Amino acid sequence: MQGDRTFSSSELADPPIAAPLEAAWDSIRSGLRRDLGVRTFDGWLKPAMLGEFEPDSGCLEILMPSQFMADWVRSHFGERLTLAWRTILPIVREVRVAAAADAPRPSPLLILEEVPAPPIAVRDPSAPNFDPRYRFETFIVGKANEVAATAARTLASATAVSFNPLFIHGGTGRGKTHLLHAIGHSFLATHPGKRVVSMSAEKFMVEFIRALKANDTIGFKGRLRSADLLLIDDVQFIAGKDSTQEEFFHTMNEIITAGRRLEITSDRAPQDLDGVAPRILSRLSWGLVADINAADFELRFNIIEAKLGALPGVAMPRNVVDFLARRVTSSVRELEGALNRIAAYAMMTGRAIDVAFVEEVLANVLRANQRRISIDEIQTQVAEHYRIRKAEMTSARRAREVARPRQVAMYLSKQLTPKSLPDIGRRFGGRDHTTVIHAVKQIERLRANDAELDADIRLLTRQLEG
Repeated sequence: MQGDRTFSSSELADPPIAAPLEAAWDSIRSGLRRDLGVRTFDGWLKPAMLGEFEPDSGCLEILMPSQFMADWVRSHFGERLTLAWRTILPIVREVRVAAAADAPRPSPLLILEEVPAPPIAVRDPSAPNFDPRYRFETFIVGKANEVAATAARTLASATAVSFNPLFIHGGTGRGKTHLLHAIGHSFLATHPGKRVVSMSAEKFMVEFIRALKANDTIGFKGRLRSADLLLIDDVQFIAGKDSTQEEFFHTMNEIITAGRRLEITSDRAPQDLDGVAPRILSRLSWGLVADINAADFELRFNIIEAKLGALPGVAMPRNVVDFLARRVTSSVRELEGALNRIAAYAMMTGRAIDVAFVEEVLANVLRANQRRISIDEIQTQVAEHYRIRKAEMTSARRAREVARPRQVAMYLSKQLTPKSLPDIGRRFGGRDHTTVIHAVKQIERLRANDAELDADIRLLTRQLEG
């Protein structure tokens, strides 16, 4: 059977067989080069090549040009390589670093000799460090992310922008970090000589505390505030950190006042950031706030087709693409991971890709994606549909323009989630379960006589179910 085969390094030259492994290897190499620095990567890991892969055991061989290099890489990077492969391509469960069959074996003298490792390059923490995969050209645009993508392109390449800062928010795996890196790539290409600083909010906090302890806050401030473009990822991590928020506010002010550009990402909208100072929230809302909603069916379908273009030799019928786009709805990141897994298993086993094969390979993923709609998603979708603030879902206001959408959200929460009535009430500002019962009965009654409301409910249900 083909499923019992072991693929050798010579066979890896054949793209139809090697595509998933090579795609994962390219991604891992890029990450290692970024994390370790060019000098260390080029000296030790650049010569590494893919060797044999054993599908039954999940063991992949990484070949080095000499025994000494194999020993050194195994010792210093073995665990990192294994973790990277398990993350990118779960079918690889173990990594074995070995010397190529024709590699020269070191003499006993060479083994005993102390050979110094190349010095690890010391990087400027503020230097651009953008993932080469994350560019505007590889970002698939749809209704869910169109505004954010357009705003990102404008911030990166326009001579002047009418908004500052740009605040992009959305759930995990929807493309916020992709756009952040794409902005960095494009800005450097269109504004040569300009200075870019990119970091997560968590790193901002860590470096600020380090600067305080080292009595070097002036250097920290100067490095960030002199940036022509400052990119901050996952700003929600500064919630509750008062001293960090103080510095963050003044950094924002300095950048904006000086006419430099600022882009910030978060997993939620400014008004939903608990534990963040009001003046920071005001500044975040001052520019352009663009959300990335959950990808709809059309966008998921287009993403799969685009990714298949990077996997030569992977034949996926349209009905399978349709099946994947409908069933894997949690995030774009999980959708891409599912596609990589399907391609890998198909290549390693030689089986044709059909719906039955996908259901077998992605059993856990498909099970996890069943009825994964959350009350938070429902509140967001309903608020957007009726053009009210999401915060109104938990407010005490009883005005009709707020109360009716809130009742619709409660009704959908009862229909589309397994949550109990008390749980739903708590998520709507601590309301009693009897309030939820009243809302559900009210919407059921109105749907029977109000065609417009019934159409709203049907549309919202389709959008939430993907």
